[in-house]
Amino acid sequence: MPLRPSLNKLHKINMALKQLQLSLQFGDIPYAARHRAALPRHAVTRAIRHALADDAEITVRIVGEEEGRALNQSYRKKDYATNVLTFDYAQEPVVMADLVLCAPVVAREAKEQGKTLAAHYAHLLVHGTLHAQGWDHETSEADAEEMEAYEVAILAGLGLKNPYR
Repeated sequence: MPLRPSLNKLHKINMALKQLQLSLQFGDIPYAARHRAALPRHAVTRAIRHALADDAEITVRIVGEEEGRALNQSYRKKDYATNVLTFDYAQEPVVMADLVLCAPVVAREAKEQGKTLAAHYAHLLVHGTLHAQGWDHETSEADAEEMEAYEVAILAGLGLKNPYR
């Protein structure tokens, strides 16, 4: 597993935000205007940059249920659309990744969790960006707890509440 920043380095990382080349794409999604409004480019950039330990080139693609399900089936062998998929191509010296967020799943989860759509998107952008840098919550309970704590700290720095409460 690649080296990743410790929680102790969070302050230093966020003091010097990393550079980001961002491509923001919207596929064929229901209620597109609602999702575009929740994802202004500056907010997407801000969420991702706060989660970066290195400079990055990241594409964020917002997709519908059909595309999300097909990607999850093809790459993870899971026959359902999930909230965020991360495809990481390089972690050094520049993070290169695609983040695919499934708009209907994100909207459904935000409603169920009593969050705004924008706040839930911000959480998932941070979550996916951490995955792109080698963080993994499925390897062990300790890794899951560390990743969650890091997400909570990053989101707090963005002025957002703990998404796990």
